[in-house]
Amino acid sequence: MKKVRLLALFLVVFNTGYHAQMKSLPKIESGVSYELAQFRKSTLSEIKYELSLKIPENKSERISGAEVLRFQYKKQNESPLLIDFKEDPSSLLSVSVNGQVIKQVLENEHVVIDAQYLKSGSNQINFNFLAGNGALNRRDGYLYALFVPDRARTMFPCFDQPNLKANYSLTLTIPEKWSAISNGKLNDTTVEQGQKTLKFNQSDLIPTYLFSFAAGDFKNHTEKISQQDSRILYRETDTAKIKNSMDSIFTLYRNSLAYYEKWTGIKHPFQKHGMAAIPDFQFGGMEHPGTILFQNSTLFLDKNATQNQLNNRSNLIAHEVAHLWFGDLVTMDWFNDVWMKEVFANFMADKSTGASSDRSIYDLKFLTTHFPAAYSVDRTLGANPIRQILDNLQNAGMMYGPIIYNKAPIMMRQLELLIGEEDFKKGVSEYLTKYEYNNASWPDLIAILDKHTPKDLQSWNKVWVNDPGRPTIDYNVKYKGDKIERFTIVQKPEYGKEQKLWPQEFEISLFYADKIEKVKVKLDGKQQEISELKGKAKPLFILQNSSGIGYGVFKTDRTVISNFALIKDPINRASAYISLYENMLNSSGVETQEVLSFFTEQLPKETTELNLRLITGYISSMYWNFLSENTRLKESGNLEDRLWKALQVQTAKNNKKIIFDGYQSIFQSKQAYDNLYTIWKSQTPPQGVSLNDEDFTNLALALSLRNSNNNELLQEQLTRIKNPDRVNRFKIIMQAASSDQKVRDDFFQGLMQKSNRANESAVGSALGYLHHPLRQKTSIHYLPKSLEILQEIQKTGDIFFPDNWLRSTFSSYQDPKALEVVNQFLLKNPDYNAILKNKILQATDNLRRAQELIKK
Repeated sequence: MKKVRLLALFLVVFNTGYHAQMKSLPKIESGVSYELAQFRKSTLSEIKYELSLKIPENKSERISGAEVLRFQYKKQNESPLLIDFKEDPSSLLSVSVNGQVIKQVLENEHVVIDAQYLKSGSNQINFNFLAGNGALNRRDGYLYALFVPDRARTMFPCFDQPNLKANYSLTLTIPEKWSAISNGKLNDTTVEQGQKTLKFNQSDLIPTYLFSFAAGDFKNHTEKISQQDSRILYRETDTAKIKNSMDSIFTLYRNSLAYYEKWTGIKHPFQKHGMAAIPDFQFGGMEHPGTILFQNSTLFLDKNATQNQLNNRSNLIAHEVAHLWFGDLVTMDWFNDVWMKEVFANFMADKSTGASSDRSIYDLKFLTTHFPAAYSVDRTLGANPIRQILDNLQNAGMMYGPIIYNKAPIMMRQLELLIGEEDFKKGVSEYLTKYEYNNASWPDLIAILDKHTPKDLQSWNKVWVNDPGRPTIDYNVKYKGDKIERFTIVQKPEYGKEQKLWPQEFEISLFYADKIEKVKVKLDGKQQEISELKGKAKPLFILQNSSGIGYGVFKTDRTVISNFALIKDPINRASAYISLYENMLNSSGVETQEVLSFFTEQLPKETTELNLRLITGYISSMYWNFLSENTRLKESGNLEDRLWKALQVQTAKNNKKIIFDGYQSIFQSKQAYDNLYTIWKSQTPPQGVSLNDEDFTNLALALSLRNSNNNELLQEQLTRIKNPDRVNRFKIIMQAASSDQKVRDDFFQGLMQKSNRANESAVGSALGYLHHPLRQKTSIHYLPKSLEILQEIQKTGDIFFPDNWLRSTFSSYQDPKALEVVNQFLLKNPDYNAILKNKILQATDNLRRAQELIKK
């Protein structure tokens, strides 16, 4: 009954935007419940933290901390105040409240402050503590704080919820050779007895998840941003990459900053700029104002970087800078709206990077980046809505994924089309101005946008934002002679019987030998006649969603394949590739080997880099996931040959590199192995292909999977790697890639210990090798325990790790026994966490589909 009452409460709160005022504190439970968050929001204000941390160089030594917490308090009854601290009780050394030392009480992850020590008005609490390491990411020679979504409480006592913004004053004592960066400007530095003490100015008003710092043996580079000296800390040792990248990093940052200031009409809202490039960073980036953390490998590129790598870098920087307005300046009230900051960051990043390039390039990048990723979740039985109900912040990390990052920007573009670009911009600017340095919810934004359009945003919002899934969109054509008499579109949900409609815009193109007829469709009903097509001549074929703006499974038949040479526009081709793949997965009109053969034929013909990357990814997916082992072995020689020939035909170096990577991902023959081994051993790439040190590392790992005694190969590759951070990463991965079953068993068993999962990026990559299709007969026995530990993974890992753990483990299996493991686990755990269950269903979707597709 309690769950039912809570659900009813959440539905009221989240669907109406109403926030109940709590009169008394609910029971003490772990995490930060919605009730606790609302109670504290109603009683606390003007929060300030002063933190002093002493960080030893040895990562095994504890970090000692002192904290002064000040706040205004509206005392209600005799309820105690709960301060979040998810640490062992022994880590809380002392507590004093308003000058009085009290007994420290740590219950269910909260420091309990009895009401007798508190007063209405100003209060001060002092803590001495040992900092928890869970969110400090301590590595050899450096550390970085990553507190999103609710992990600040694992490091220090705090009010760890997004709608209690505060100011932070930080003092760090670190080894003398180290550098550090934080949200506030560096104010003072003193050195004494080999230790350096850095005092940072008070930060701007931010929530706990945006407070951060990085410290360690970093190099420093400084350039001007908005007339300020702005630093980036980095550990990259490849001087060619540094020289090739540094100007680009700062230029992209400045360009993004200028675009957002102009678009929003609001100047950069924080006191400073600053960045740190982190090796093996578990995210792409994190938007802490004044100390944005970036993934090192995405920022630092060599002169032979592909267009995809350049796009990833520009998008990443634009995304994190966009957050300074969307998420940092205006923050979601509760983490059920975490998607709001991510959708705007991605949506605005696309706008920002699109403004500096040809519109068609922007549209193609948007299509190939967002749609396949969004479909990878939304087509599954575990699809989740964009906006989800959240009962407790300890579950907030599970809400992240492609629906937030990829479907939401597609939704936002449809919303902009519905409202109109200028009115949409006015509404968003009004929202930012109204809620600056404060918190807001999605209903707050919808209420503002509603004033700028006569459209029914509430019903639109339900199907796009509050419901999961996508439509299937079919068409029926009635001809009279050689003319179209009637052209009708029909939409329905991909799953379920509920009558849902997705109002949206897209384009239909009729292809003829000498021309293309295009019509824009505004779909807003279950069935809709397209009167503009009446009287048009019968085409050779019809391509729905030709401009790639519409969302769903669009009927695409095999006539597209036989006449594909007529599709000259890269966006039209990308849309056709995506639709063919999605129709293949749904067993609708085209079959796996037919699509695989067609995509392979396109390899020497497709000259657009983003499209070539798209279809090579599809080829690898179909080859490993949806062909039986016997069929793969029969097809492998032919597929290897066609890839290698396409490599010779392509002229652009980036295209050659993409096809080489595709060849490397699917090869199985001895001839191919010998060819690639010679390339790796001699470090001499094929003509026209550029390979860097990391490419050769990846090649060594691909070879190791096809080598029954690969220890010597892996050891030789290890000696070739010079960067110490990449050495540590390879040492993790090579255990999973080892040909020795005992080494792999020991590696997997070691992952049951939290400390061995600390480098989540490397562990995720390692799992991909451990569960590679060529290893699955000897790895399938890891699957039950992989599921059993999932809840522990969620509790101890960062936000993307549970999904990464599942996808790296399950996404390439096709064995029915693997599906049986999943089904049995779900049957034995009927009350399993609903969000995690969805993650399992998402990650095992290919496994489920393989059972049907392979039968064919």
